Amino acid sequence: MPRASRRSLIAAIASLCCLPLLAAPGCKKEQPKTDPTTGAGGALDRSDADSGPVDKTPLAGVDVSKLTGDKVETFYKLVGSMKSPCGKSHSLRTSFTSDQSCKRAPFAVKYIAQMLVDEIPEAKVRELYTDKYEPPATPVKLDVSKAPHFGPTDAPVRLVEFYDYACPHCQAFAPQMAKVAADNDGRVVEYFMEYPLEGVPGHENSRSAAQASLAAAQLGKFKEMHEKLFAMSPNHTKEAVIGYATDLGMDAAKFTAAYDGANGQVSSDQAQGKANDVDSTPTLFFNDRRYKGPMAAEYIDMWIEEELAVNR
Repeated sequence: MPRASRRSLIAAIASLCCLPLLAAPGCKKEQPKTDPTTGAGGALDRSDADSGPVDKTPLAGVDVSKLTGDKVETFYKLVGSMKSPCGKSHSLRTSFTSDQSCKRAPFAVKYIAQMLVDEIPEAKVRELYTDKYEPPATPVKLDVSKAPHFGPTDAPVRLVEFYDYACPHCQAFAPQMAKVAADNDGRVVEYFMEYPLEGVPGHENSRSAAQASLAAAQLGKFKEMHEKLFAMSPNHTKEAVIGYATDLGMDAAKFTAAYDGANGQVSSDQAQGKANDVDSTPTLFFNDRRYKGPMAAEYIDMWIEEELAVNR
């Protein structure tokens, strides 16, 4: 992909979000502002860290050649002003250069550099860094025992996506999830949780699509139906999805019975999402915590590499 097109994609998916549950079209529920000056991942005392000359001493093994213009100075300012990703009171720079116990530091430096290469604004980089390195108070526990999945269930990294087949952002995100699976064969399991945004105009048949997805999973055709439902979105009436099922080689009667029986599982998935503050799609959970990084395979891969290295 050309660099300009790739940057446009990253900019679009950096804050990827579909219509919030029960919200009006085009509206997004106001999210609490992250204070980048607090928490384990926040900045050091900004009055000290951002005043005076920036320490631009090169970091061993870190290539900044892709950073153009003032991005190099911004990179070193961030490295010097963001706190350690390991919960220490010192800066990321100190963790990288002097704290060998902080295995996350090299990955944190790379994370910042890549976001700047992709022209994510400094304030957003600070916010995303804080979101990544400030752990949640309690892990999220999701029952995925009945969810369709790709990958081995004993994989060291578990991704759980709440999605809606009528959501254009979920449709755009689907190839990113497919790439994550391809990039991390055997290391990641991806679970798919149905979250139809009922009550939102344009999503009237989202529950039907969710039931069709689960019915196809029962008949061993989840992947094929998953792709078909996105390709045909939002034409997801019961009649339409039965047609898709027969096109994919499924028996219409068996599919219809599985479709009718899947309604309860859709409601169960929705209830789990609501219990864990899911109000928009796609929403992704990464090893029992909410993923708040850019919604692109490149960044999810970076989280995976870090997780595997730290917990090796």
